[in-house]
Amino acid sequence: MTTQHDRIQQTRVMLKVCGATQDADVDILAASGADLVGLWHGVSGGAHELSLGQLARLAALARAGRTRFVEPVLVSFHRDPGTIVTAASTARINLVQLHGYQPPGLVRVLKRELPTLVVVKVLHVSGADCVERGLLDSYQRAGTDIFLLDATGPRGRVGSTGTTIGSRVVAELAETFDIPFILAGGISAHNRCEFDDIAAHERFVGVDVDTAARNERGEFCTTRIRQIRKGWQQG
Repeated sequence: MTTQHDRIQQTRVMLKVCGATQDADVDILAASGADLVGLWHGVSGGAHELSLGQLARLAALARAGRTRFVEPVLVSFHRDPGTIVTAASTARINLVQLHGYQPPGLVRVLKRELPTLVVVKVLHVSGADCVERGLLDSYQRAGTDIFLLDATGPRGRVGSTGTTIGSRVVAELAETFDIPFILAGGISAHNRCEFDDIAAHERFVGVDVDTAARNERGEFCTTRIRQIRKGWQQG
């Protein structure tokens, strides 16, 4: 039986779009070719924060494939494993993105409580420095499946910063760990050429976008999402 982790490994360039808050968002992402939809739960003060009920409803809609199947991803800053386990179990979500500064021990508990869970741990990059650099081995030993490299914004802001990580920094950081990785931070349809070496990396599996997938009103835009997918698939 093909698992979510297998599908991630088999997709050459996976597109994850973050921040859906309503049914129409999920339909747009599915129709536009997104592979994963990021659903925020436990992002205090976040613009796209969902209640547990909303999380479960949108996750079910994504799985139902009304337009096309899209894998739901729980995106959370929570540090309490019980809270994350409850949310993932209630919403029947099999991928969790730990977007805050959660310790490796949290990953270990999640993998013990939900053995089939795919854990994506965000690595926060500021300039050429990775905040979690000294913990990479610990995260891997704890069972992290994928790292997501994202740039921090002004004053250490995390998530949807629109800030790009230099390809040289990404390449250097990727050599310090052994698991697949996703690239985030200022990804667009037009800067694929800046990451030729990254796109060719054997452990690079996809990109994560938010701002670039939206129009001037902050709404998801089918044209922009399709352009991002085409640009990163074709190079």
